[in-house]
Amino acid sequence: MNSQREINIIYVGAGAVGCFYASRMVQGGGNVRVSMVCRSNYKAVKESGLTMQTRNFGDYHFIPHRVFPNVQVAASEGPDVAESASNSGKWDYVVVTTKALPDIVDESRTIAPIVSPPSPDGKFPGSIIVLIQNGVGVEHLHRERFPQNPIVSAVTVISAEQVSHGVVRQNRWTRISIGAFTDGIGDRLVSGDQKAKQLHKAGEDAVAELNNIWTAGGIKDVEMHDEKGLQLVRWHKLTINASMNPSAVLSGGTGNARMSLDAELRRHLQGVMDEIFAAAPSILGRPFPNSLATPEVILKSTERNTGSKPSMLLDWEADRPLELEVILGNPVRIARSKGVEMPRTQSLYALLKMAQTRKEERKKQQPNKQSKL
Repeated sequence: MNSQREINIIYVGAGAVGCFYASRMVQGGGNVRVSMVCRSNYKAVKESGLTMQTRNFGDYHFIPHRVFPNVQVAASEGPDVAESASNSGKWDYVVVTTKALPDIVDESRTIAPIVSPPSPDGKFPGSIIVLIQNGVGVEHLHRERFPQNPIVSAVTVISAEQVSHGVVRQNRWTRISIGAFTDGIGDRLVSGDQKAKQLHKAGEDAVAELNNIWTAGGIKDVEMHDEKGLQLVRWHKLTINASMNPSAVLSGGTGNARMSLDAELRRHLQGVMDEIFAAAPSILGRPFPNSLATPEVILKSTERNTGSKPSMLLDWEADRPLELEVILGNPVRIARSKGVEMPRTQSLYALLKMAQTRKEERKKQQPNKQSKL
């Protein structure tokens, strides 16, 4: 990629994680322009930008290049690129940092107006889609809708929160793992699919460029992976999310530390983790690297994580949608398609899905009960 060109990046989703990584992209200076699609915090960010309170970089102010209330406005107005630019009016990167809820909203459809295809002359590889989201299988809808566009898959380890509209606090960690995506397994590359190889090459170029941008912005733990390596990182993060998050809800609101210290719950958590540790290498054809913590190490570390609740429990208590499919449903289906069964994970999925369904049914019945009083 030409490092001298103007790089126009748009973030869809202005929560704490998106705001943090967007803000670091411009700290290295140069030719990077970052715009954002905001929702509930649109007015605050549009008027005053973002106040960043960070443990790693101190306090600073981040003003996005442009701020949009929705994707449609971003599509109609564009990045305001100089007319002389070869990719005038197009977004080089579309970064999705929304919660992954494929059972509720198809984010590939949402971002379609701002995703441009490759140019016929080959000078513009197409808008590169970057997915900074939890779970596995989050890339598949995007690959189906945008078969010609490079995709970069990303996994973060960060503790951050938006304490008020336009004010973001980063508490701990900055790590982001990134890798190109073709089909998640690499089968299309092995089969000699030339279009897949071209997509993968464009994706790898994007991974290298993103690494340079974030590193210049001060993030020292950007990790670049090949396709299977990045998917192993996704599955490894799932060992925590798929075991602890649903168990916290189903156990009546129990925190991770207490669950890890309860003898029976600990056996349950390790059983789910061990299941994922066995399934992922079978699916991807590669073992977890030794650098990734084992279930025993994760549980030991969790014992000290007192006073905090997993994100799924917070969503459950606030009546927000759960990332049920990408954390539980997709892993079970992907494994099954490869002849691998995950009975413990499947049980959590079935129970929590029904619990969510029953909760929604009760909410719908509540107005009727009140109207009879």
